[in-house]
Amino acid sequence: MKTLEMRDVSVVRNGERILDSIDLSIEENESVAIIGNNGSGKTTLIKLLRGEIRPYYNEDSPSTMKIFGEEDWSLFEIRSRMGIVSMDLQSKFGPDTLVSEVIMSGFFGSLDVFRNMETTPYMGSKAKDAAVMMGVDDLFNRTIEGLSLGEMRRTLIARALVSNPSTLVMDEPMTGLDITMASKFRKMFDILIEAGVSLIIVTHDLADIPKGIDRVIMMKNGRIFADGRKDSLFTSEVMSGLYDEPIKVERDNGAYRMFLSS
Repeated sequence: MKTLEMRDVSVVRNGERILDSIDLSIEENESVAIIGNNGSGKTTLIKLLRGEIRPYYNEDSPSTMKIFGEEDWSLFEIRSRMGIVSMDLQSKFGPDTLVSEVIMSGFFGSLDVFRNMETTPYMGSKAKDAAVMMGVDDLFNRTIEGLSLGEMRRTLIARALVSNPSTLVMDEPMTGLDITMASKFRKMFDILIEAGVSLIIVTHDLADIPKGIDRVIMMKNGRIFADGRKDSLFTSEVMSGLYDEPIKVERDNGAYRMFLSS
């Protein structure tokens, strides 16, 4: 089973090709990192993966796209099998929302637990378990107002994990975190991978990628620039080509970092 399978997939918006003839396959048990500059097409690719948008249809050159093996999918099915953590999501909850409600909303794919939504003791137990796993159980009955960025991000990851998804998609999960918290998050992601959760991490920084992810998909100008193993792609030559800047890459104990070469 594949999480994602694309053949000649494009996305057109206002006459402009945001994604251009993408061929891509990700196995359900595979963890990958998607990297590239802002505007490279990473976010659009994730929206396709989340089922939020559909590919451009060209009857002269039909494309195919499957999510979890299905060409016709429902958002509910995707959300039950794929957890999502994104920067835009954390700003959509009201400040008086409880941490427990944020986590429980993962069962419904909503931005709160509303009166017409029936929760069960099982859901409450699973939400508590997810909170414990992410280290926010002591915040369970607090509102999200005043939470640190790291606490809110961990709450959103608990929300994404509450329905036991096979795949967890994280869009720029390290943005805004200090160096200490970012290191803790990378270690946490490695623990999730070891526990059998497949991660798809979108980032622009090599340092964000946990050691447990080996495959990297590089995007540039709406196309796949390169796709392969970290040790073959994380070179100064390849990264300089990806970002159109003179970049030097260093490796330290399995972790990579890059910086502009003087």
